[in-house]
Amino acid sequence: MNTFALAFLGGIFGAVLMDIAETGMASAGIRSGVNVALVGRWFLGLTRGRVAHTDIQASPSLPREAGLGWAFHLLIGGGVALIYPAALLVGMPMPPILSGLLFGLATSALPWFVLLPAFGWGWFGRRGPHGTNALLASPLAHIPYGIGIGAVMALHSGLP
Repeated sequence: MNTFALAFLGGIFGAVLMDIAETGMASAGIRSGVNVALVGRWFLGLTRGRVAHTDIQASPSLPREAGLGWAFHLLIGGGVALIYPAALLVGMPMPPILSGLLFGLATSALPWFVLLPAFGWGWFGRRGPHGTNALLASPLAHIPYGIGIGAVMALHSGLP
């Protein structure tokens, strides 16, 4: 199978692992404040030319935002993973699980500098909902994402 197709599938698998990790983190009191309905609301706003919100929680709910949020999250997970094979070409050779983990950590920058500011919560989510810690939650959630990508690539290549 094509390396980029595997990376895309790995990204979807990693996004599912990320969601599982976020559920576990929430029960331990570590939350980013982001949920799929807000992601869907943001995505629907993008389709209407709205990139940023003052506070996305104050924006009105939209029909089908949760379902679209799930779909968008999985597609972004797969799409961002397409960078992974290119990143391997410029990096030092290492086992796919380790390179996936490092890639996952690097993707923490996406919510910190794109999603959370667009939600109106500032860089690193510092103005997010009370009781949230996106600075910590993002890397903890993105580690399983990267491991998911690395695991799919490792299974295909037969490497650990």
